[in-house]
Amino acid sequence: MGLNSTWDDSTRANEYSLPLDQPWNYSTQNPIRGVNIGGWLSIEPWITPSLFDIYSANLGIVDEYTLTNHLGPGKAAQLIEQHYSTFVTEQTFADIQAAGLDHVRIPFPYWAVCTYPGDPYVPQIAWRYLLRGIEWARKHGLRVNLDLHALPGSQNGWNHSGRQGVVAWLNGTDGDLNGQRSLDVHNQLSTFFAQDRYKNIVAVYGLCNEPKMMMLDTDRVVNWTQNAISLIRKNNMNAYIAFGDGFLGLAHWQGKLQGIDKLILDAHQYVIFNVAQISLNHQTKIEFACSGWTAQTEQSMDRSTGFGPTINGEWSQADTDCAKYLNNVNVGSRWQGTMNMNDPSLNVLSPMCPPNSGTCECADANADPTTFSTVYKQWLKMFAEAQMASFEKGWGWFYWTWQTETSPQWSWKAGLAAGILPQKAYAPDFNCSQDIPDFAGLGLPENY
Repeated sequence: MGLNSTWDDSTRANEYSLPLDQPWNYSTQNPIRGVNIGGWLSIEPWITPSLFDIYSANLGIVDEYTLTNHLGPGKAAQLIEQHYSTFVTEQTFADIQAAGLDHVRIPFPYWAVCTYPGDPYVPQIAWRYLLRGIEWARKHGLRVNLDLHALPGSQNGWNHSGRQGVVAWLNGTDGDLNGQRSLDVHNQLSTFFAQDRYKNIVAVYGLCNEPKMMMLDTDRVVNWTQNAISLIRKNNMNAYIAFGDGFLGLAHWQGKLQGIDKLILDAHQYVIFNVAQISLNHQTKIEFACSGWTAQTEQSMDRSTGFGPTINGEWSQADTDCAKYLNNVNVGSRWQGTMNMNDPSLNVLSPMCPPNSGTCECADANADPTTFSTVYKQWLKMFAEAQMASFEKGWGWFYWTWQTETSPQWSWKAGLAAGILPQKAYAPDFNCSQDIPDFAGLGLPENY
C-alpha cells in the first residue's frame, strides 16, 4: 500500500484510552488491554490448520519452513499473499477497537525484512502487510507492539519461530552468526520505525519472542539483549522495549538489566503447557490465576523482589491443550495423554486432566462454543477475567489471539461472540475479589 505523506494521530481506541498523540502513562492504573494478531504474518499450524491439512504426514510439513520449501518460491508466494490478504483486514482492527481493546501485538518474522542463503521463506511480502496493519491500527486508535516472532536460526525450535527443531540462535555452530544477523534485522527495523510517522503508534518494540533460555547460555542472551537495546536506542527508536523472560520465571530477573530506560519484562502465562497446572480442577485454576499469578506479577513489579515493569504478552482462557496441532502438527495432547514428541523427555503419554474425573476428552473443549453449557461458559469467562485481574497488577496484557480457524477458546473474536469473554475488555464482571463457585458442584465435568 502507498503511504500518505501525512497521518492523523488524534484517534483513540475508546473513552478510557488516550489519543495516539498523547503519551500513555503505562502503570497499574493505566494497564494495557490488548490482543495479539497471531497466525497472520508468522504462520502457526494450529491457528490456520487449513494450510497444513491437505498434506500427508509422511511429507513432514509442520511449519512455515517446510511448507514454503515444499511449495517452492512461486507457489509459496501465491499462498502466502492469499493468506496475508484474507486472514486479517481493516475490519479486524475495527472489531478489536469495538471490543474495548486498546493495543495490538503484531507478531512478524525476520523474513519480512530479509532472507539468508538456504532460506525457503517468502521474502518481504510480510513487510507490506505489517505496514498496512500499523496504518489500520492508527485509524482505529490502537497502539502497536511490534513483536519479532521469528529470528534467524530459530530462538526456540518451535514452529512459530518458522522452523521446528534445532535452536541455532546463539547456540551451536552458527549461533553467533545468527545472533549478529538478528542484530542486523533490528538495526534495519529500528532505523525505519524511528521515523516521526511511527513515534506515536509504535508503543512497544519486542526484541525476541520466547527465547528458549532453559537450553541457551543465559549470559549470551543477556549480552545480546544489551547489544540490541544499545543499537535500537542509537537509532533514536524511543518506544518501550520488551524482552522475554525466557521461561526462567519472573523472579530470575530481579536485579538484571537495571538502569535501562523504558524497558519492560514480557511474560507468557498459560496453565496448559505445564503438566502440574493443566491437571488442576476448574475452581483451582481460577484460584491459581487470582493468587499465584497475581503474587508473581506483584513480585515482579517490585524492583526489590523482581525486575520492575512487567506485562503479560500472551495468555488465553483455554484450560486444555486439545486444540488441533497446538503441540505440533499430528501430535496429540497432554490432556488425553497422547502427546508423542518422539522424545522421552517431552512425551506425555498419561492423561493429565484432573484426577478421578473420568476419561479425559477433547470433543467438548473443541466444540462450537454455542453448544457449551451455561456453567461451562460461566467458568470460561470467569477464568479469563481472573487472569485479566492478575495481569493488571502489572502493566497489562495481550490476549493470544484475536482469531483462529478452529480453536474458539484461543480466539477473542470467537469468545466475544459466544459470551465467554467480556463484551468490553475494560469492563469485566469478575475481579478476584468475589467468591469463586464450586464448579463441580454446579455440574461442570472436570474431564473437559
